[in-house]
Amino acid sequence: MRRARRPVGARGRRACCAIIRFLMVWPRLDSALFATGAAAARNLLTVRSGLLLCILLALAGLLLAGDYGSNPDELRRRQNAVDYIDYIGSGDARFLPPYPDRLFGISFELPLLLAEGALGLEDSYYIHWLRSALTHLFFILGGYCCYRLAYRLFNNRLAAIFALLIFLLHPRIYAHSFFNSRDPVFLSMLAIALYLLEGAFRRNTTGAFVLAGVAVGILTDLRIMGLLLIPAVVILRGVDLVAAGNGGERKVILISGGGFVLAAALTLYAVTPYAWRQPLEYLTGSLFLTVNHPFMLTELFQGRVYPSGGLPLHYIPTWFAITTPPPLLLLGGVGAAVVAARGIARPGALFRNTPLRFGGVLVAGFLLPAAAVALLNANTFDDWRHLYFIYAPFSLLAGGGLCWIVTTLARQGRKLAGARGLAGLAALGLGLVVLQMAQLHPLQQVYFNFLVDRTTPDYLRTRYDLDHWQLAVREGLEYLRRIHPQEPLGLRVNPPRLVATLPPAARAGLEVDPPGQDLDYALTHIRPDYRPDLAFNSVYDAAVYNNRVISVKPLDAAGMTAAAIAAYGEIYGQAVAGEAFGRADYDLYLTGRTLTFIKERCRPGDLSGAFGVKVFAAYRSPGRAADYPAFVQLTNRGVRLGERCLAVIQLPDYPIAQISAEQYSSNEAKIPAWQVPRRFTPPGLAELVAELRDGKAGPTAGAAFDLFRQEGLLLYYRQPCRRVDTTATIRLQVIPQRAADLPSERRDYGFDSLDFPFFSYGMRFGGQCLAMAPLPDYPIAEIRTGQAGLWEFAGLPPIADNALRRRAAALAGVTPAARAGGFDLYRRGGELIYRRESCGPADTAAGFFLHIIPQDDDDLPAERREDGFDNRDFAFEQWGGYFDGQCLAAVPLPDYPIAALHTGQYVTGTGEVWRGELAGGGRRRR
Repeated sequence: MRRARRPVGARGRRACCAIIRFLMVWPRLDSALFATGAAAARNLLTVRSGLLLCILLALAGLLLAGDYGSNPDELRRRQNAVDYIDYIGSGDARFLPPYPDRLFGISFELPLLLAEGALGLEDSYYIHWLRSALTHLFFILGGYCCYRLAYRLFNNRLAAIFALLIFLLHPRIYAHSFFNSRDPVFLSMLAIALYLLEGAFRRNTTGAFVLAGVAVGILTDLRIMGLLLIPAVVILRGVDLVAAGNGGERKVILISGGGFVLAAALTLYAVTPYAWRQPLEYLTGSLFLTVNHPFMLTELFQGRVYPSGGLPLHYIPTWFAITTPPPLLLLGGVGAAVVAARGIARPGALFRNTPLRFGGVLVAGFLLPAAAVALLNANTFDDWRHLYFIYAPFSLLAGGGLCWIVTTLARQGRKLAGARGLAGLAALGLGLVVLQMAQLHPLQQVYFNFLVDRTTPDYLRTRYDLDHWQLAVREGLEYLRRIHPQEPLGLRVNPPRLVATLPPAARAGLEVDPPGQDLDYALTHIRPDYRPDLAFNSVYDAAVYNNRVISVKPLDAAGMTAAAIAAYGEIYGQAVAGEAFGRADYDLYLTGRTLTFIKERCRPGDLSGAFGVKVFAAYRSPGRAADYPAFVQLTNRGVRLGERCLAVIQLPDYPIAQISAEQYSSNEAKIPAWQVPRRFTPPGLAELVAELRDGKAGPTAGAAFDLFRQEGLLLYYRQPCRRVDTTATIRLQVIPQRAADLPSERRDYGFDSLDFPFFSYGMRFGGQCLAMAPLPDYPIAEIRTGQAGLWEFAGLPPIADNALRRRAAALAGVTPAARAGGFDLYRRGGELIYRRESCGPADTAAGFFLHIIPQDDDDLPAERREDGFDNRDFAFEQWGGYFDGQCLAAVPLPDYPIAALHTGQYVTGTGEVWRGELAGGGRRRR
């Protein structure tokens, strides 16, 4: 039935009433909506505070990405990705990067390269900006995962925020996050992997563990040390398995643990192209590279120069302590102490899936890598950047330390103000860190805290390596463009790659090493390799804690200060007062520790390229072989005074055996334009020759040269020595005890090969000649050497390893059980030890016999019972070695009761050389 239509007036009255009621209710509704909006805003700021903070820092990072320079490793990593794309596309092994670059993963470099191609970038500045921006954004992502993980562990938003800020605001790491696509990336990926692993253990599902395994696989591709997370997770899963109750729970643990390991292994294999071809070589080579990096550098540390493979044990802890802001050090120390104290108080909690157990993992992840580097004497350099990844667990521990302090103070209401005050102090400390970072921008990588002197001029520069990659030179380029905005400039830039990081407009008109032209400026980074007293003529000096980081220098005397001209004049006068020890395009003079290159009539092109010298250390005894690097290369640039050109290099202060001076071409490949191969006899060499001639190092006859093997060196010595003896190339083949130690390209041959002209490692002096060739540091089975068509030799006396040296040290003051044939005989720890002072190969050439008479014949092997003794005859090389003029051999004895030992040396066909007997400690029973 159709409804009757209501009159229009009634509808109007209802509408008016509704409007009136709305107006009456609106104030209350408006108030409620406003209150709800304010609560939502407060909720957003609280719950999403970490995300909002990361977004703000990411935006700031995008604005700063163009301010940082480029390091040489960045170019190599990018080229690695290019090479691997060619290799994947063709399958041709010739496209593989050279060793050791082929061992570095591309799971991060490949996306960078693909992003570059997707955007069609070709200009070097925009490519560099994109790489810097994406690397920094990944660093921000690692910080956000650190924040989420801290909130899960401590259930305290304030502690999580501080953990995020501590992670992102370390000055050195912050700068590296723009120009270093390895160390901060590995740090960030570790934070992501730890976040996923904590979630996997908390949820205890197979899917979560598989996802964590994928993250660990990518982490391991970035750096092989990520592999250590796999056994750590397996151990923790094993602990969970032991504590599990029913069979269903055990099944979940086994499946999830297996899924994690499988996902990690498959991911690593998938993202590592070199592993497709040589999986075992990739694993062994990467692990070996981690400890024994092939490039030996010199490190300035606490005012002393060390080889990078022989740093003191406190190198990493000291660098960490003096380059981490003190508030962060304090909070991190408190957090680690709290975890350790709680673990000691409740050790059982470490075996349950609790935040305390994960805290123990963080403490181990922070402390153990630095301890391993020190104990293994790993080749490390450039402060502690190779261990930046330990900063991820440290940041979480610091957040936990703050959480513990605040919650401890806030347990009582009257202490709430103290807790807030402490949080305020921590915030103030971080604010001061940000202020220092702003003052240093964009050189935060040279930050030091107040634990070292930052006020004394040049204190830091003369005691510590600063800007390893010389990125500060970019500041000088920008300065030159400010004072010469439109002018074309001829420059010498060290390193030249930094010009490419300038915007196109700033690069216009800048020409590096223009041929046949005078240079307007030379830019260089003041490092310990350079003479600091020759940097007087600085047009621009960037001061960081009163420390000169870069210097822009004109080349001509017209632009120099009077002090600089006087300094060069004094050096010139001292040099020419002596006799030149070498002549090529330049005359070379050595005055004390100062090497001077001088050319009286200098053309503009004669200053092109760097001047360099290779300095070879004089090893005075085998025990001191690790004191100095095998050789170090020092470089500097030249200056022109009128028609005269000079270059000056300060040599190191340790004993030097030989030097080789040269001038490089102007490109970065450093191809010598000329070279002076002359050597000289400095202090320290006479003592070395005396040791060789005394035979204490173990000479070997049977070759044109006397051969001596010291730790890390093979020495060739001859007297009298003619020029013809040094003209033929020396061939050196090293056969390892394990084929796996060889580079992959040498395994088909079975030996390492080093063929060299005599004067690459040697010198002639006073009718004698001496060469010192470096040996690899893996265990060596045999050495073959000679000169083609003249002489050949195979085999060398063995060098005693550390185990034999420890046995010798333990015998100090111990009376031998017997003496015979010049040998002292000891029976210790299940071994028979032979020791002889003033011992050479002639004393051990004859074979050794060792007859073991048991107390009971039944203990003998069946085939020896008729003879009545066990036979352990041996060659000295099997169980012995030489060191410090001594020889020592340690032969293992059987574990049955021994009645007597008969031993000595014999020559086949001649008979016994000597014989000795030792009582075994019991009577023989037949």
